[in-house]
Amino acid sequence: METIILIFGALLIITGLIGSFLPVIPGLPFSYAGLLLLQLVSAPFTLTFMLIWALLTVVLGFVLDNVIPAWATKKSGGSPYAVTGSVVGLVAGIFFPPMGFIIGPLAGAFLGEILAGKKSDRALKSALGAFAGFMAATGLKVIAAGMMAFYFFTNI
Repeated sequence: METIILIFGALLIITGLIGSFLPVIPGLPFSYAGLLLLQLVSAPFTLTFMLIWALLTVVLGFVLDNVIPAWATKKSGGSPYAVTGSVVGLVAGIFFPPMGFIIGPLAGAFLGEILAGKKSDRALKSALGAFAGFMAATGLKVIAAGMMAFYFFTNI
């Protein structure tokens, strides 16, 4: 039974890593669930460790998904259309790897700004800000999910 739980935990960790790239899958909660399963089977972590990661999962999940992209977009003069376009572009870019992951969010943010009525030069600046914020948030989520994966696989 322990082996089945550990396999399921490993699948959650892998799903969490994939979800840190894709906005349609909540990556950090999946990764944390994998850590929880490992904790239930063999208890390799302290309560403090688990509470810190729970807090980081909640705070990073909210801040990285909402605050950082919106802040970067606002700093570059963008509108919420740029953030929404960036996410839509990423989802569309999934079907055109690997360049779709880069071009999709940038093109989506640009088109979002054009739909918001901005001129192309202003839309490009806003799109670059939205894209930078989105990529920074994604990078930090990948780091957090990667750290949880590291703890999981080194403590099996």
